[in-house]
Amino acid sequence: MNADQREGVVSNAKYLRSVRPIDPEEVSDYVAGQPHPATVRQVLREEAVELGLIEREDGTFEPVSEEPVPHEFRGVEAFPDGYARRLEDLLVEAFGPGWPDGESGDALRETIRRLKEDYFAQNPVAYDEDVALGYAVYHLPDYYAVVQYVLSTLTERGLLPRRLRVLDVGAGVGGPALGLHDFLPDDALVEYHAVEPGDSADVLDALLEETGRNFHPTVHRETAEAFDPDGEYDLVLLANVLSELDDPEAVVRKYLDALAEDGSLVAVAPADRNASIGLREVERAVTDRATVYAPTLRLWPGEQPSDRCWSFDVRSDVDVPAFQRRLDEGSRASDEDDAPGSGEFVNADVQYSYSILRLDGTRRRDLTADAGRFAKMAETERHVTRRVDLVAVKLSHSLSESDAENEVYRVGDGSQEEDHFAVLTRETALNRALREAAYGDLLAFEEVLVLWNDDEEAYNLVVDEETVVDRL
Repeated sequence: MNADQREGVVSNAKYLRSVRPIDPEEVSDYVAGQPHPATVRQVLREEAVELGLIEREDGTFEPVSEEPVPHEFRGVEAFPDGYARRLEDLLVEAFGPGWPDGESGDALRETIRRLKEDYFAQNPVAYDEDVALGYAVYHLPDYYAVVQYVLSTLTERGLLPRRLRVLDVGAGVGGPALGLHDFLPDDALVEYHAVEPGDSADVLDALLEETGRNFHPTVHRETAEAFDPDGEYDLVLLANVLSELDDPEAVVRKYLDALAEDGSLVAVAPADRNASIGLREVERAVTDRATVYAPTLRLWPGEQPSDRCWSFDVRSDVDVPAFQRRLDEGSRASDEDDAPGSGEFVNADVQYSYSILRLDGTRRRDLTADAGRFAKMAETERHVTRRVDLVAVKLSHSLSESDAENEVYRVGDGSQEEDHFAVLTRETALNRALREAAYGDLLAFEEVLVLWNDDEEAYNLVVDEETVVDRL
């Protein structure tokens, strides 16, 4: 197709999109030389993002809806079989059909062990082909699930548009990309840009081939520091990458500059102490530039927390995918310490820390604490041994051992200088909201007893039969 014919296809599409669904066969009749409908369809696919068109199942095109992505998410049970088969294809291409067994299986298991050791030692990791595949085997399922739980906090308030320009910084082998793809409805139009250097990008490229007709991916093989964002993005993802950067604050500031005024920057980190606290440190460093949408809301104007805030969410495990089970149970060629089926190479936990930042001041919960009614956590020292009313965000699931007498939950109001824990010593109908509330929910406490815990160097907010707890 020549340039004039291409322009003819685009011009006809611009006219027809306001009249009826765009049929490539009809457009072909209107273009000089009547190019084949398949050629017209390909041009429409290539121009879909610019024209704002989605391709329907019947092969016609129509404008993407201006309605936001609906809040219909109900959780993630498993990593999809189609993606799992494509990953196994890559493993077979790299190691042969017996990839989980013998020397190839030993090498993959050792790679995963080194990855975990280097991560907890905070050592840099070089992602060659073997490391990228080992990382994919171990992390694709949980990263696929995590991003969907985080995005659901945006759809609660209709803040994720159907026409979506995405920048995935440090996209890795594709867990967040695939999770984003499956989270969105089929009629969403996504211009997806991934920033990922090295061999991880090869795995990412292969898995992106499994995405749908209205998901338009481009992979930029550059580092987060070197990449120059083009234009503004509705969603910027930094998933499990901040802890690998030399200057994470500078990188977050750089990509906040690439965020649309009504867009969201989503940062995700593993739930371990170093990564989780590190995420909060970066979040706090950039609040001069952005508002924290969730989960660590600032409920007092002008206040900033300075506690340790090791805070993470926990969701139901995903089903163990076959490729993890096969590697875990594969026959060993060497005398490894583990026995087949030990579970060392199974990773189905969904635990994560996250931060969502926005430039427009929007927060997940629009509440500003009233100094005439609530005590401020920055001033908790004044209230030790007294009962007070306060408002806070629930920032953990139960931190107690299964046989513990009391349930303990981290809470914060965005002003706290020390850790604050709500301790449920006696549950009643009037305070059970503390236990039942979800991570990130807002809670109002009435008549909660304030104590100082020397062992934990933290404040305990004792919730007993005299305390009332309400979800706001």
